[in-house]
Order: sequence, then structure tokens, then C-alpha cells
Amino acid sequence: MNHSFNWGRFWLISIPFIWLLVFFLLPFIIVVKMSLSDMANAMPPYVPTLDLTQGWSSLMEYLKQLDFENYSFLMDDELYVLSYLSSLKIALISTFLTLLVGYPLAYGMAKMPEKWRPILLMMVILPFWTSFLIRVYSWIGILKGDGLLNSTLMALGLINEPLVIMNTTTAVYIGIVYSYLPFLVLPLYATLEKIDHSLLEAAADLGASPMKAFWQITFPMSLPGVVAGAFLVFIPAMGEFVIPDLLGGSETLMIGKTLWEEFFGNRDWPLASAVAVALLLLLVIPILFFQRMQEKQQEANS
Repeated sequence: MNHSFNWGRFWLISIPFIWLLVFFLLPFIIVVKMSLSDMANAMPPYVPTLDLTQGWSSLMEYLKQLDFENYSFLMDDELYVLSYLSSLKIALISTFLTLLVGYPLAYGMAKMPEKWRPILLMMVILPFWTSFLIRVYSWIGILKGDGLLNSTLMALGLINEPLVIMNTTTAVYIGIVYSYLPFLVLPLYATLEKIDHSLLEAAADLGASPMKAFWQITFPMSLPGVVAGAFLVFIPAMGEFVIPDLLGGSETLMIGKTLWEEFFGNRDWPLASAVAVALLLLLVIPILFFQRMQEKQQEANS
């Protein structure tokens, strides 16, 4: 039997792994190495620097100098603990608000006639054609004291004085929901579109009201899309920097802003790297645990 090597299959499998190796694993190793170093008034501003050209002696010497002081400092300093907790709170609430807005939108798109669905999808994707920074900046003109929102509400007589929205957590929630809404709508729409509508017709024939059929059939079957979309919103929102910096002001505490300040303001690259590694672990470990639970559930159901 001829067992010739299938190069097409090899490259199909290898390319994603090579991509992850070059653009994720290697940079992550560099960041971890930096987080185990000490700050220094030099360029780059940290020591020790591993030089593999000097052989194993350099590696052993480097390993002897390693310490976890930066990670211990993160646990001891209240600023970083509060930054992580505040980011977690804002990311969770933003994800929930995005789900409240995005689920009806995705559900309505899935219920529309097929000829209208491509147009609606294009409208959801359309904001990506504009720079993310410009889209966030535009909310400053909308939410500021003399901005479009307050001017419209005062012209309509709904308020007597401008609402204070800019430089608050509310503005951060608005910016995150607006910016990451397509990331929730697209996977959720893809899941809702695949639901067999004959199941809803059967439920109606058995006397189930539309609301009961939704909660017992549609919503449970859409949970994979809900989970996928929620992760796509929660993960970037957790480390968001641009939105809280532009819309939240100086009082909004998020780990992305703290990391930026350590890296560019204090030039403490080792501590900033430790912040980044801790943030990544906080996000990756629960996701891996959830995926493992999903695999066990699928094996139990099969």
C-alpha cells in the first residue's frame, strides 16, 4: 500500500501552528522573560539580559538571577489589585449590556427574509471600515457637555441642563458596547440562523406560546453563539485602554491604563510585563477550563 506523504495536509495543519508560534508564543516568552527581570536606568530599561551566544553558562547564570519580585509586588500593591477588579467589573457589565443590545438585533436579523440578511450583515460590519480610534473619538463630540446628545435633549425640552456623561464609567460602557457589538452579533446571528424553524412550528402546534417556545427552544439552542460572542467582547474589554482613556478620564481605573502608565510613563518594563502576563493568565485559564467542561459535556451527551 502506498503511504505517500501528504504535503497539502501537512501545510494546512502546520501554518496555523507556525502563526501562533511566531506571533504569540515567542512574543509571550519575551514578555515573561522581561517580567522576571529587574528595572534599570538603561536601554532597554531592565536587567538581566539573556545572551544565548555565550552558551549554557549564560543561561545558568540568567536562571540564578530570576526572581518573582514583580509578581509579588502586584499582589501587595492595592493599585494593581483594584485595577484588575475594576477591569473585571467593567468587562462583565459591558458584556452583559452588549448581550442585551446584540441579542434582539441578531434575532431580528435571523428572522428577516433571506434577501435582506446580506444588507443587514453589511450594516453590522460597516463600522469596521472606519478607524477604531476615530469611532471612539466621535463619541467625545456626542457625549460632552455641549455635544450632540445634550444639545438635542435640551432642544427637545427633555432636560434643563447638560448631562454629565463624559469622563465617567457610563461613557466607558457606551464606548465598549458600541465598539464591540459586532463581535457579539455576528457569531450569535450565525447560530440563530441555523436553528431549525420546524421545531418552533411543532412547539406552536403543541400549544406553546411564542415566548415559551423562545425560552425553551430558541434561547437554549443559541447558547453556543451567546458564549462565543460574550468571550469576543469580554476578553478585549478586560484589557481595553483606548476607550477608558478617551471617554473615562483619569478617574476610570482599568488594568490597560495601568499597564500603559507603567510601560511608557514610569518606564518600568519588567513590572508592566508582569501585569501583562498576569492579565493573560487571568483570561486564558478560565477559557481553557470552560472549554474542558464543554468537551466533557459533549462527550456525556454523545
